[in-house]
Amino acid sequence: MKKHYQGYLIDLDGTIYLGKEVIPAGKRFVERLQKLSIPFLFVTNNTTKSPEAVSSRLAQEFDIHVPEQTIYTASLATIDYMKEQNKGKRVYVIGESGLIDLILAAGFEWDEKQPDYVVVGLDTEVNYEKFAIASLAIRNGAEFIGTNPDKSIPTERGLLPGAGSFISLVHTATQTNPIMIGKPNAVIMDEALKVMNLTKSDVLMVGDNYETDIQSGLQNGIDSLLVLSGFTPKAAVPTLPEKPTYVVDSLDEWDF
Repeated sequence: MKKHYQGYLIDLDGTIYLGKEVIPAGKRFVERLQKLSIPFLFVTNNTTKSPEAVSSRLAQEFDIHVPEQTIYTASLATIDYMKEQNKGKRVYVIGESGLIDLILAAGFEWDEKQPDYVVVGLDTEVNYEKFAIASLAIRNGAEFIGTNPDKSIPTERGLLPGAGSFISLVHTATQTNPIMIGKPNAVIMDEALKVMNLTKSDVLMVGDNYETDIQSGLQNGIDSLLVLSGFTPKAAVPTLPEKPTYVVDSLDEWDF
């Protein structure tokens, strides 16, 4: 028997759109949630764009109109985590503007010598010196934070190195385990629930990727809905080691 959920945590790429193409059923899914006034939060591991930029892209490219408050990135979860740890305000970041600008706007101060935190995310202009600064700071006692574990990212060129690859390099260099923030880790899920003011039993995690979206549910005691519109193919479903709560070919099949 299907449960009634008070809120939805939703992935973006592969669930609502695929690369540069909208997934029509994903768009209709969001519009149905809006029509029924059911709370939802897009939860994404992408740290290269701000919630404002994501909201703008959804509107301009996909005709999906949502406020930036409905978008929760691994950048925001990283900020919320650091604020709760309350270990200091000094930070060094390997990342792009969608991560760095938000962290500095939240009141943290750039420090390459003695930061309290070293945050490593996706940076398409990363270089050896950035890794050197990060590694030295971590060896000097800075807390090592990884924004998300995605080892590769899909692009028009194919799969390219993701944040997880950079985090692995720093881990190897420092022999220090990072605190991982993004899906499927507990930090981003717990922080997202705080934003929604709901409990684990109230919400459903919706996504196309078994390794991140569905594992976010399985590892954190949250029901999950796997939609076969993106990363995880239908042929893989029978052999999944642990099944999602629900599986659908299209989000049009989901009845609230």
